[in-house]
Amino acid sequence: MKVFVRACVLYMLVMSFARAQTVDVTATPLSDTDIQLLRSDLQTGKNHVIADTMKFSDSESSAFWPIYRDFARDQQALAAERLNVIKDYAQHLDSMNDTTAKGLSQRMFDIESKGVSMRRDYWPKFEKALGAKRAAKFYQVDNRLSLMINVQLAAEVPLIP
Repeated sequence: MKVFVRACVLYMLVMSFARAQTVDVTATPLSDTDIQLLRSDLQTGKNHVIADTMKFSDSESSAFWPIYRDFARDQQALAAERLNVIKDYAQHLDSMNDTTAKGLSQRMFDIESKGVSMRRDYWPKFEKALGAKRAAKFYQVDNRLSLMINVQLAAEVPLIP
């Protein structure tokens, strides 16, 4: 039950973060400071869900968290790239043409490829810290959290007219 409650809290944070990252052409954009605060809150929520779900031993915890901090930093860099694409998309929504749509799509494909490559690159580190089974469980948890964020973002971004 405790994990469920924390997951719900994380979902609420994700929703507010995702809404903040959605760019409405008529809305006043959030400042970089606002976005950074939302990311910090989201990361704190993710850390709690990961800790509650994984229930690390002391040795696992000391091996895992330094690797995860680097992993989360790299995830946030990809999220910043994704936000830039969403901003560009919002700016071009009413004037979207084939060239712009192709360019934006290619940028998203590149971001997705970077994400898969990053997960592959970090796998040996997590496997060494936790063992393959526990590292796979962490990847499941992280994937679910990422899917929650991506679903919320997708729901907020309008389809091309």
